[in-house]
Amino acid sequence: MQTESRQEQFEPPSLLGNVLRKLHIDIPLFIGLLLTSLLSFVILYSTGSQDMDVLMRQGGRVGLAFLLMTVLAHVDPYQFKRYSTLLFGIGIFLLIAVLIMGQIGKGAQRWLELGIFRFQPSEMIKITTPMMIAWYLAEHPLPPKSRQLLMAAILIIIPTVLIAKQPDLGTALLVASSGAGVLFFAGISWRFIAAITVTLASLTPILWHFMRDYQRDRVLTFLNPEADPLGRGYHIIQSKIAIGSGGIYGKGWLGSTQSELDFLPESSTDFIFAVFAEEFGLSGCLGLLVLYLLIIARCLYIASQAQDTYSRLLASSLAFTFFVYVFVNIGMVIGILPVVGVPLPLISYGGTSIVTLLAGFGILMSIHTHRKFQSR
Repeated sequence: MQTESRQEQFEPPSLLGNVLRKLHIDIPLFIGLLLTSLLSFVILYSTGSQDMDVLMRQGGRVGLAFLLMTVLAHVDPYQFKRYSTLLFGIGIFLLIAVLIMGQIGKGAQRWLELGIFRFQPSEMIKITTPMMIAWYLAEHPLPPKSRQLLMAAILIIIPTVLIAKQPDLGTALLVASSGAGVLFFAGISWRFIAAITVTLASLTPILWHFMRDYQRDRVLTFLNPEADPLGRGYHIIQSKIAIGSGGIYGKGWLGSTQSELDFLPESSTDFIFAVFAEEFGLSGCLGLLVLYLLIIARCLYIASQAQDTYSRLLASSLAFTFFVYVFVNIGMVIGILPVVGVPLPLISYGGTSIVTLLAGFGILMSIHTHRKFQSR
């Protein structure tokens, strides 16, 4: 009886709430994701020159992503743990296949042609890597010892290097951060984190030697975009102009001159935040950041309520990865990070990142809605 009473406390009072609960949908997280997705249509209508076809295509992708999220929310978290190694192995195999016979576009080899559609295996790895690391660490006492940390580092480095060779530094960064997030929440010491930071900093000259010319140009442009204002520095300079011209309250919806006059490249994808800042100003940007923070806070709450080590580590890592998505995109748009091609999550035009993100949120909802209520 006590278990039933505790369950009743979590039942939403409305009919819609009851339906969402039966679908294993976490209502606070769902509301945050829905509001962000709706905001995406508002800004995409502006960046897409009021083209309804753009919204229709994006709507189909968002609908598919929410459907996948609902399906994954129904899966018992035990099944994610059970198939973590298999899914990770398939992902590594597909990454190798991309390097051998993947399609080349815009100088990168990232896609596999599967007949009726193209597939980007690196998107799958964003989820299977933290699943694999969480599975491995959950089988050992925490915090992890040096041996477990070394093995986990190898498991993170393998997909990161394979993705970096495509080349796709943005996705490689997200994959590495998703695995590192598991290690952080597993309780590694700050002394170890400091040692890793110093080691990576000391390897910078070696990394610079192996970087491609365009990657070096991005770093140099980040340090001094005004050195080539009409060339390599054009993107970030125009982005800063758009953000600064928005002021406190912005120019209003559909009022972005940088986008309308084609001064701002990639205005509907990587640099969509600059258009948002120009139209809605500092106040609008703060509102968007609050919405993102609420989503991240809900994800961390779900992680704190998880009832086994695997679920807790995986949920924490997915929340951390979403944070890195937001931080890296906004950081590169405002000029505090190099441009690495990471979209603004749930806002930028495109399908692969949205499907991957909502798949991760589906796993989070599965972890939360399948937890068992225990009587005291």
